[in-house]
Amino acid sequence: MAAHVLRLRAALLIGTFRGDPSHVTRVVVGLVLLAAATAAACWGLLTLRDADSDVALAVTVLGGSAVTLGFALAPLMAGTSDPLDPRRFAVFGLAPRPLAGVLALAGLISVPIFALIALGVCLVIVWAAHGVPWVIGACSVLLAVFTCALFARVGMAVTASFLSERRSRELTGVFALAVLVVVVPVGVFLASLEWRGSVPTQLGEAVTALALTPFGAAWAFPARVDQGAGSAWTSLLIAVATVVLLGLLWTWLVHRLLTTTERPASVRERGGLGWFAVAPGTPGGGVAARSLVYWMRDRRYVVNSVVVPIAALITIVPLVVAGVPIEYAVLVPVPIAAVFFGWLPHNDLAFDSTAVWMHIASGVRGVSDRVGRLIPVLLMAVPVLAIAIPVVIAIQGRWALLPAMVGVCAALFLSGLGLSSISSAVAPYAVARPGDSPFQQPQRTGSAGAIAQGVVLLGAIALSTPALWWGWLALTSDVQYATAALWGGIAIGVTVLVVGVAIGSLAFERRGGRLMEFAEST
Repeated sequence: MAAHVLRLRAALLIGTFRGDPSHVTRVVVGLVLLAAATAAACWGLLTLRDADSDVALAVTVLGGSAVTLGFALAPLMAGTSDPLDPRRFAVFGLAPRPLAGVLALAGLISVPIFALIALGVCLVIVWAAHGVPWVIGACSVLLAVFTCALFARVGMAVTASFLSERRSRELTGVFALAVLVVVVPVGVFLASLEWRGSVPTQLGEAVTALALTPFGAAWAFPARVDQGAGSAWTSLLIAVATVVLLGLLWTWLVHRLLTTTERPASVRERGGLGWFAVAPGTPGGGVAARSLVYWMRDRRYVVNSVVVPIAALITIVPLVVAGVPIEYAVLVPVPIAAVFFGWLPHNDLAFDSTAVWMHIASGVRGVSDRVGRLIPVLLMAVPVLAIAIPVVIAIQGRWALLPAMVGVCAALFLSGLGLSSISSAVAPYAVARPGDSPFQQPQRTGSAGAIAQGVVLLGAIALSTPALWWGWLALTSDVQYATAALWGGIAIGVTVLVVGVAIGSLAFERRGGRLMEFAEST
């Protein structure tokens, strides 16, 4: 059986070169790019032979951990089907354990694993140049390769078991946003560090922590041999335990896939539903899915979303012209963007026009409506702020201010969302109708719109005053206030958000008739 499966895997690998010309072209271009990237990485690793051992350790552990994490997340993000899905072997009546072992071995026959092996060979050469026996380096590379391969197998099995019915480009986009929120800030932080021939203290602490995780233990084992037998054995035990646990998890998943009946009808029923297939099957999930569709297709929402970061960025120009030092001026746009992101849904209900009757007539609870309408803003604002904050701090140059900036932005953004939840239910005002230009003025105007906008905007700033004050003190006098700004800002923002959603929910439930009258009259 093992020989047949391995031959099948090799045949599938060669079969990727068959198909229409466009498919073959994509495959060839992808292989060329992967080969070029692998060659560049191998050359970079070989240059570490003359570097300090601590530098080689840092690069190896950070890069290896990133690669291992990539193998674990790639199946979840890409959603590609496994050519050797265990369910395809169910008709042969094979025992789960032997099949799991053979499929795990067949998983080593893949282009990414071949590229990883090439990098591993270079690492063995590097550590041999630093005095580490090649046997130890080879064992480390083998453990790392098995770990990556098993992570990939487990990821594919989890996707097939739990995410197959919800797989869509929308869910893939959510996964991509989550990875972006983590990768970009970390990349900006690492790029801002000054090496000067040695490993920065912050990076050394991160490397030490990663060396004790399933993602970095195998990569750190050779370097830690020189640091002492205790640390080396710790990394080795963690690496071996990771492989064993992943093997057990893979075996269990194979058994589950072989003994679980598929429900293809459910897949067909959910196909093409977009965000409705991704969101939970609850009233709040339905409101969130509908709101996401509106925010991505309605020009009125799109214009508002684009204007906020552009308007915030432009504020640097008058500040610099007025003589404000650039290290201060660069900190202003992100809090402005945060408060405007929180302000965006303050009149969200009015954008529904007569479609709001679906929420009122179906008896949707106020909490479900209020929370569901905030999901699009959260999915848009959180990644933008998560990327912008570390970039701004890196430009400013004082990473000690990062907690203060996070606290200030959290207070402004969450307070804005809380007040917007109240405003859209209590004081909606007329806006451009669906299909009209976003810049067209509504036929019905009045002072209510200006009052609602001002109350939400100024109210969010006023409620965030303590966090803003602590942030200013951290910037101008004592950086210790950064911690107070962080936790104080988060506490203020969360409190205002919870209270605002609660009040907005009661207002939505009690003012259903008036909201319908407003929708009909505008």
